[in-house]
Amino acid sequence: MEINNVVVIGSGTMGSGIAAQLCNANIPVTLLDLKTEISQKAKEKILHSRPPLLIDKSKIDNIKIGNIVDNFNVVNEADWIIEAVVEKIDIKQNIYEKIFKSRKKGAIVSSNTSSIPIKILTEKMSKDEKKDFCITHFFNPVRYMSLLEIVKSENNDLNKINSLKFFCENLLGKGTIICNDTPGFLGNRVGVYAMQVAMTEAFKLKLSIEEADSVFGRPMGIPKTGVFGLYDLIGIDLMVDVLKSFIKELPPSDEFQKVAKEIPLVKKLIETGYTGRKGKGGFYRINKTDGNKILEAINLETGEYFVSKKIDIKSDKVDIKKLINRKDKYGEYAWSVISKIIKYASSLVPEITNEFNDIDEAMRLGFNWTKGPFEMLEEIGVKNFFERVDSFENNKFLENLSKSKDENYYGERQKYTDIETLGKIKPKAIKLDKHDSAEIYRFKDFNIIEFTTKANTLDYDSMDCLKKATDKPLIIINESIQFSAGVNLNYIMKFADKGDFKSIEKFIRYFQETCKHLKYCDHPVISAPSGLTLGGGFEVLVQSNFVVSHTNIVVGLVETIVGLVPAGGGCKEMLWRWSQTEEAIKDPDFAPLKVFDIIGYAKTATSPVEAEPLKYLKPDDKKLMNRNCLLPYSRKILEENRDFKSPKECKFNLSGKEVKEKMIKILEKLYNDKVILDHGMEVGKELANVLSGGDTNLGKEISEDELLKLEFNSFMKLIESKKTQERIKHTLQTSKPLIN
Repeated sequence: MEINNVVVIGSGTMGSGIAAQLCNANIPVTLLDLKTEISQKAKEKILHSRPPLLIDKSKIDNIKIGNIVDNFNVVNEADWIIEAVVEKIDIKQNIYEKIFKSRKKGAIVSSNTSSIPIKILTEKMSKDEKKDFCITHFFNPVRYMSLLEIVKSENNDLNKINSLKFFCENLLGKGTIICNDTPGFLGNRVGVYAMQVAMTEAFKLKLSIEEADSVFGRPMGIPKTGVFGLYDLIGIDLMVDVLKSFIKELPPSDEFQKVAKEIPLVKKLIETGYTGRKGKGGFYRINKTDGNKILEAINLETGEYFVSKKIDIKSDKVDIKKLINRKDKYGEYAWSVISKIIKYASSLVPEITNEFNDIDEAMRLGFNWTKGPFEMLEEIGVKNFFERVDSFENNKFLENLSKSKDENYYGERQKYTDIETLGKIKPKAIKLDKHDSAEIYRFKDFNIIEFTTKANTLDYDSMDCLKKATDKPLIIINESIQFSAGVNLNYIMKFADKGDFKSIEKFIRYFQETCKHLKYCDHPVISAPSGLTLGGGFEVLVQSNFVVSHTNIVVGLVETIVGLVPAGGGCKEMLWRWSQTEEAIKDPDFAPLKVFDIIGYAKTATSPVEAEPLKYLKPDDKKLMNRNCLLPYSRKILEENRDFKSPKECKFNLSGKEVKEKMIKILEKLYNDKVILDHGMEVGKELANVLSGGDTNLGKEISEDELLKLEFNSFMKLIESKKTQERIKHTLQTSKPLIN
């Protein structure tokens, strides 16, 4: 069955997101709502959405719009009709009746409901209609959240369900898991339970919301918003509605009922308009004091707000075993939450799925957890878990595991897909080396490097692993969301605060040496980025021989924001790419000025389509919708390049003082217009010195090493500046830039 034409009914957040992702996949889509004006506004929101829902904004007109009265005939030609209207059963059933009267024979009809069971949605459908109906539960935002749950019933044509799965996986880039018709399906059943446990245990153990969020966050491999921050983000009132749905659908004996009970503080927040970020605030709020915005947090016992305190539990890496074994309130909280999540998730096997593995993958793909409940259990260890856990009667999974005591119970990962992913390869690979910052795997005749720091930031150990791994063809790829957010600024500042600039010099030289080595070593190097690929992360990518990129990347050189210049070869490589253009051949100052603009403004691209015009990516770099395909496609490139020969070194001809003066004039205008201040001027001058070639002229040829030396000197001059150090500290503390 082919899907060449899709209709989405309902242009709210989810309907718009689904339509945009179909547009990204070049699938013709029509977006319908009650009125065409509503669909038109939704289309405009798609175009201007932040983060962008479209990979290529120029394709916005591929989304046609209309209303369900005048334009319903488009359903006649659709291969797939997706309902994404309000969560009211009668409204949905009326739409289905209309769809089935109009659709062409065999067209798939699906609902994007997050909670209503199929058996209720299909109450009024005929047997033939039920055969072609399923739930396709996308997660928000659709472009960025990989999970798609296809919920089937006993009435479905399984060949059609599998065809839909294939389409969604290969064309829409979704991690598509087929699951049973149970309340909340996979992701929300476990994810919402986990949130509720994290919240109720915080109340029980008398933790502050900042303390709870500092544990139920990065240390557990969960996004940094934590539970209370996530409640605010989703909407406290919306979460209460979700809980009411679970309470209604689940039997009284289900453990979910215990954690879904109404909390008086939550009720009070909603009644007073504190529904989260969309309202006046929630568990957190922004308050203005003397014209300054102050983040405040609520006291769970008194309901009063106070200035929020940043809690550092000294746990930068995901280490579940270490976390639950802490002899403090954070360890007690972590064990209490994690053990309950494991017990609940395992109690759902085989009710909601025969493959416990699918629950872990749903949490990874739909909630951005780095480890699912069963992987947490695997890390804790079966023996350790059962020595500590309390009762688990009527839990067949844990009863069987407690008898077998099989430490290797987990088996294969990512069973939901046939693609040979990184997650499937790693258990079969030989672990060659492990630093705190990266790991090297050997699989057959090539190496894999995976960065392992927070946001995969880079330090000396990262470079060491990269260099060691080039004894074979190398693929640089990560399972985590980010490729690399750049050089670890905390690492740099530890030296700067002590005045140990010799150690910074040593690191930058090694960074340059390693990145250049990647480009010119005897074996091919492939970077397979997804997510953040910034600063030093981009410098690794740009000096790899091949790039296989996910469509959801944020790529660029952003060093000027923190008062630095790229020093790992980023200036050099961007100069080279722009110097190959027709404009640069005619005008020798074109490339330096173009790169000065791109790096000076710290321009970023949010997709490969945006990255190409900036020359962050090349036209022949491969771009893929499905992250799972990054590794297999990288392997294909290695196969095609068995006779690889490293490129020749680049040579540059730059006009030096002549182009530098042009750059200074640009800076002076920005300074006079108060776009930049004193230190912005200094950073701009250092960047100008690098990109102009320093003390040179067009008659003199400059080597890569000479440009790297200019990068190095400017970086060191700036990092020794108090103004740059102030910028870095401010950004690390607030995640916002400082203009000084």
